[in-house]
Amino acid sequence: MTYAASSMRRTKTVSITSGKGGVGKTTIVSNLAYNLARQGKRVLIFDGDLGMANVDIFFGVKSTGNIHQVLTGEKTIQEIVTELNPNIDLISGGSGVVELNRMNAFQRRALVDAVAEFDHQYDYLLIDTAPGISDNVLYLNAAVQKSAIVITPDPASLADSYALIKILHQEYKENKFSIICNQVRDEVEGMQLYSRFNEVVNRFLFIGLDYWGSISHDMAVKKSSQNQRLILKHEPYSEVSQQLMNISNKLERSLIKTDQKNGLQFFWDQVVGVA
Repeated sequence: MTYAASSMRRTKTVSITSGKGGVGKTTIVSNLAYNLARQGKRVLIFDGDLGMANVDIFFGVKSTGNIHQVLTGEKTIQEIVTELNPNIDLISGGSGVVELNRMNAFQRRALVDAVAEFDHQYDYLLIDTAPGISDNVLYLNAAVQKSAIVITPDPASLADSYALIKILHQEYKENKFSIICNQVRDEVEGMQLYSRFNEVVNRFLFIGLDYWGSISHDMAVKKSSQNQRLILKHEPYSEVSQQLMNISNKLERSLIKTDQKNGLQFFWDQVVGVA
């Protein structure tokens, strides 16, 4: 795929992550990408969830390959970029995510050089990480400009998300995170959930949490998840669609003045540079 590269465009990098599985990360990533794309932004999704790489299913498209095939020399990075929708492309991680930090110096340099040409082709890189605190989750989150943690009212979700934030803060010196509250009754419960979580985190850690918004647990979400389709496309007037658009707007605003970890090449350099 060839697109006009603007010298002014620098890819903004965002991870959507969680301490626990089943919190709706893939649904959120897919719909955020769709909303950004229909506003004219070019989005690259990196599906970094090893066991459940399924972003392509939400768009009704089959991935053309994954990072593992690039690392083994079976395909080039260009050959595994899958077009999901106008303005949205996908790179599937597959089992290759685990192998990214096992590459030798030559392989690392070759991969970074290969993806460098993408740096001015996309406005956003959205990463759907696996849940938990495995090494691949940690270094993907540490390499981006902004990490958004998805939490739910489930106590296990809160405990595991706290553990993820604590490790990223202590081992990778990350000090700022964004919070998305999912599977709540309404905005009021979402705000209360964020406030409780923020209070606990700041009791023990000196970091900043900003609130991106809440997503209600209603039938539109359940139906879209079961059918693996985009809520914003098939239920555009639902309350959840409005909530997702609000979160998308928060994402854009939060990255306007972010200069650290700038660009797609920096992200890949950080990821493959982790030994």
